[in-house]
Amino acid sequence: MKKRYDDGLIPPASTLARKDVALQMRNARKKSSLTQQELADLTGTKKSNISRMESGNYNPSLDFLVKVCEGMGRSLTIKVE
Repeated sequence: MKKRYDDGLIPPASTLARKDVALQMRNARKKSSLTQQELADLTGTKKSNISRMESGNYNPSLDFLVKVCEGMGRSLTIKVE
């Protein structure tokens, strides 16, 4: 895997953002009454990819997040503060 940061460490702000996105995605899936497998089937991906996304330890692409949201019948909104 290509190193994204010179020191190999993920900045704390990035870690918090990943955890927040993961929590929002997991909550949206549960509100949609979907299992990880069902969501994976709807989005054409593997259950392991959904699990990794929801763990907060993975950096999913924007395209992947949009695809997953569409699978849940939801849209993705990004808020910059």
